[in-house]
Amino acid sequence: MSPADDATSPAAEREPEWKRRRRLAAVFGDGVPEQTSDDREDRAGKGDDWYREQVPPHHG
Repeated sequence: MSPADDATSPAAEREPEWKRRRRLAAVFGDGVPEQTSDDREDRAGKGDDWYREQVPPHHG
């Protein structure tokens, strides 16, 4: 393995984060979205109150 392949090499440290993300997305795809569906307010019309109402009595 050459020093340029090492993740701790100075060349790897100089790579900006946006370039690193773009390079990794090109290889692996965008597996993790920036915002997931549970982060959004429109969760299929079911708010937090609905979920609290669905708790069985023995769970308190």
